[in-house]
Formats: sequence, structure tokens, C-alpha cells
Amino acid sequence: MPKRKSDPLRVTVIADSDTRWKWGALTARRIDPEARVDARLLRGRATPTARQLAELGIPADSMVEATAAEILAGTNDDTCDVVVISCVGGTVQALLHGFNRAWEGRAGRPVVVAGYVGVVYEKLADGLLLRAGADVVLANSADDARRFAAVYEGVGHPVDAIVETALPFLGGDRYRPDPGRRFTVTFAVQPSAPEGRADRMHLLRRTVEHARRHPERDVLVKLRSKPGEHTTHIEEHPYQKLVSGLNPPDNVSLVYGNMAEVLDRTDLLVTVSSTAALESLHRGIPTAVLTDLGIREALGNHHFLGSGCYASWDELDDGHLPQADPDWTASHGVASADPYAALRARVDALLAAPRLPRLAPYYTPRTAPGYLPGVLARHGLNLKGEPAAGLATAEPGPVRRAVRDLVRNSARTAYRQGVQRVAPAIRRWGQL
Repeated sequence: MPKRKSDPLRVTVIADSDTRWKWGALTARRIDPEARVDARLLRGRATPTARQLAELGIPADSMVEATAAEILAGTNDDTCDVVVISCVGGTVQALLHGFNRAWEGRAGRPVVVAGYVGVVYEKLADGLLLRAGADVVLANSADDARRFAAVYEGVGHPVDAIVETALPFLGGDRYRPDPGRRFTVTFAVQPSAPEGRADRMHLLRRTVEHARRHPERDVLVKLRSKPGEHTTHIEEHPYQKLVSGLNPPDNVSLVYGNMAEVLDRTDLLVTVSSTAALESLHRGIPTAVLTDLGIREALGNHHFLGSGCYASWDELDDGHLPQADPDWTASHGVASADPYAALRARVDALLAAPRLPRLAPYYTPRTAPGYLPGVLARHGLNLKGEPAAGLATAEPGPVRRAVRDLVRNSARTAYRQGVQRVAPAIRRWGQL
């Protein structure tokens, strides 16, 4: 049966890391600010810790950590209206096949939404085709929407699922310089760009040198996670460990916490290619995309070609403040007045439909017989999309299991105590 307008929307968000929980939960709120949001955290390498969840400060009405098979068994047309899959591409594909099987023969099913948590700068065709089959595939800008449509048209897949929107965490007050406080430079680090120790040491050394050259400025190094924690990407050389040998001056601080709150006191945002640059540009904060290590696809900073934001630390040392090109920001999803109207309209139309067709992933046993079985097997599913004995992830050893259970219980405790109370304390402790 179609959803009645008067009913509260029920959204299940499936996420496999802290950043993807942030994207998925905020996407749910963009669809309906009053919706009930149920978190299903996929058990794996990057399952969010209690600290990460509290730092994000995004509450859920319920939270369960589970395997893909457990999620498939517990998400159906009786428990939710919309499923937001905020996961890596292979997981999206596996869940599409799994849901297709789990919902077979039912009178109705939820609307399925998928997308990307940030800038799409690599594996465009690979990641996009793994998401093909969702009812809604979100493009975070007009530029992304054009690229996505070209990929789908190129393989003969329908393009009507592609919906242009913007990153759901863009917001905050418009930047206005405040002469009453110290000028603040924020270097927003990334777990994987760059990856190598030498490159990361170069960036950190130049950040510290900038602080020494400008004692009148505060320089913040905005960190993503603590050593031992995982986020969307693995961080092999944490900046907080590398900085110890540089003897930074007193005007350098390492900070954790919500990026939006850090931007509230930022006058210049510096990064290699972090989505923090898009948040900064959305507010009108001077934003520098570093060229010290080149402009390369491997770094993701090629995404900002034409933005007017490129700068080196040498130029920043000399006082340069990049100014973004307004045409570029308009086409890249950081300057739209209401970028979520099309998303709401698409979901409303699907909810109002008398009956939704079965999900139709692009990859099938016929179109990708050498690829799809491995994607499904990694998530414990067979070619029918059913949980298969012997394919599920192996049970961890006693030590790992104890640590996992401790983290899981801590995460649940954090939510029971209330993110709204825990998060402010975490943010106060964020500065080292």
C-alpha cells in the first residue's frame, strides 16, 4: 500500500563507518526532518566506536550492530518506509541482491536510496554500477549528475534513479571575518590522501612552519580519528603520532570534534582534497586545496580543477587567501538554495506508487558471472541473494571478540545515555 502523507516516515540507515553514518543519517533527515531513524551499523573493520558516534552527535531512535545477513532478516516492508544504504559500493550491491530476495513476493517494499559520502574522484564506473539498482542514486552536484548519467547511459541502464542533490552535512553560518579574535588556520587531514609517511610529514612540517612564521595566527590540525580507530579509510600513519618529533609552537593545536564547530572559528581552511573543503566553500570561508604534492588523481585534488582554490604552503605563508570561482561552486553542489527538493519529490512519488517493481541491480549472474559471486560471497550471500552457509565472515578469536563486544556495548551505552549529553563532553576533550 502507498504511504499516507500523515504517517510519520520510518527510515532505516545502514552504515559501515562513522562518516557513512553521518551521511546516511543526515540524508534521512533531508528526506524528512521528522522521520524515525533506525541505525543499522554493519559489523566490520570500520564499525563506529562510541567515541566516534558521540563526536558526530547525530542521534538515532534505535541502533543495532549487525551482519549483512542479520540486517536482511530484520528490514522489511513492516519496519520501514525507506532504506538508506550508506556503505562502500560492494556492500550496496550485496544488499540490493539480498533485499531483492528477502522482499520477493511481498505486497510492498521500502524505497531504497544509495549514494556517496563525499567527492567522487576515483572508480567512477566501478562504484556507480555497484549502486545501480537502487530506487534513488544521489549525485552530490550537477557535475556528478551529468557524469553519473553518462555512465548509466553508456551501459544501457535507466538514468531516472539519479537525483541531483548536495552533501547533506553542508550548512552553518556564512563566514564573516571577526577582527576581535585571532586569525585561525585549519588544516583538515585525511586518512588516505596522502598515504605515505614522507608526504604526510611534509604537510605536517609545513603546517608547523606556517605557525612559526605567523605567531599571530592559531593553527589547528583537524584530526579524523584516534590511533587504532578506523573510519571510511585506513590510516597507517596518524598525524598525532608524526607531530611528536616536530616540537610545534604553542599556536598549533591538534583537535577532534565536529567539523562544523571547527569551521565556526576558521578563517582559512587548508586541505589536500577533504570534503571539509566543500563545507568550507559552502560557508564562503577562504579555502586552499594544496598543490605541494602535485595535482593528481591519486590525491583527489584534481576534483577542484577550475575552482580557484589551488595554493601551496609557500603561497599561504605569504598571505594568499584563495577565492573560489562562483560558477564552479554552483556546479559542484555547494551553492544551491534548496538542493534537497528533488530528493524529497522523488521519494514522495515512490512512496505514493501503488506498487514498486523489484529492485534491478545492473550486475546479475548473467551479466557479471566472474565478478558478482565474489561480491556477494564477501557478505555471506549466494547468487540468489540468500545467506549461505560457509560464506559468512569467520567468527573472530576470543581476544578480538572481547574487544568487539566491549566496543559494541559501549556504543549502545552511548546512545542510551543520549548523544546530546555525551557529545559536548567529547568535544571539550578533543584538544590535545
